[in-house]
Amino acid sequence: MDSIQSHNAQGRVADSPSGHWTYKLLPRRAWPYAQLARWDRPIGWWLLLWPCWWSAALAPLADSLNGSVALPNVWHLILFLIGAIAMRGAGCTYNDLVDQKIDDMVARTRSRPLPSGQVTRLQAKAFLVAQALVGLLVLLQFNNYAIIVGLCSLGAVAIYPFMKRVTDWPQLFLGFAFSWGAFMGWAAYFGALTITPFLLYFGCIFWTIGYDTIYAHQDKEDDALVGVRSTARLFGEKTKLALGILYVLMLLFFAAAFYTAGVIWVSYIGLAVAAIHLARQIIVIDIDNADQCLALFKSNRTVGWIIFAGLIAAGLSTAI
Repeated sequence: MDSIQSHNAQGRVADSPSGHWTYKLLPRRAWPYAQLARWDRPIGWWLLLWPCWWSAALAPLADSLNGSVALPNVWHLILFLIGAIAMRGAGCTYNDLVDQKIDDMVARTRSRPLPSGQVTRLQAKAFLVAQALVGLLVLLQFNNYAIIVGLCSLGAVAIYPFMKRVTDWPQLFLGFAFSWGAFMGWAAYFGALTITPFLLYFGCIFWTIGYDTIYAHQDKEDDALVGVRSTARLFGEKTKLALGILYVLMLLFFAAAFYTAGVIWVSYIGLAVAAIHLARQIIVIDIDNADQCLALFKSNRTVGWIIFAGLIAAGLSTAI
């Protein structure tokens, strides 16, 4: 009988969650495409979305000095949500095309649609194009400046899958791509960029390196066997110290972004609560416990909500 790890398995991939709506609502023939896009693992698009939403919430706070309402544009939030889901799916599909041979050698990934033969490379490429077109349609809803800024992200997206072969810092290059939303929310609101979104961008990069280092500890043994490099392997037993440095730098850059935007003190409460959550990650992490590493990685969605809530609370305070 075929196991979920075998090349002929036609079910969920090895690390997919049980009971997800993907497997309840979609026909079985659509499962491989949902798996290519990681619809059954939404944490990825949440992490891509948060820099967009933070920036979109920060921009009106900076503009509130001019007497405008300091809450984000709801239509922009919806567009960023759709765009994050589409582009994260496209990025994962692209990554699977690039990494097919590597995925075939790693226990956690060999049951993915491409190495297991559930879809062909041509089918995966067609699906990639379809998702990218959705992302493009979303991007075209913004002003011309934001469109140009968005298109500039494609370089970072294109090179990321190859970095694990040439550097111990592929998580840095993931940060370059996943943090781009820090520019997008600001550009969509102002039609320009200032120092604030750059500070937010750098903070998001440090955050991304931190959470993806935690994620990479799941695969470090297999990665060592197949020659895949990562900050998890680089930091090793010093991971807690590295996470501490990364998260402190993240919070400092975020605080600087808030300061240059002129936000009120309420926003900093969200940042402080997020700092407590991040500190807990460092305290409890067991880098040899794959299940715990995955859970801690996913908990960064909560970090996103906490910071966003602080910005919304600040916006509501200015409206009172």
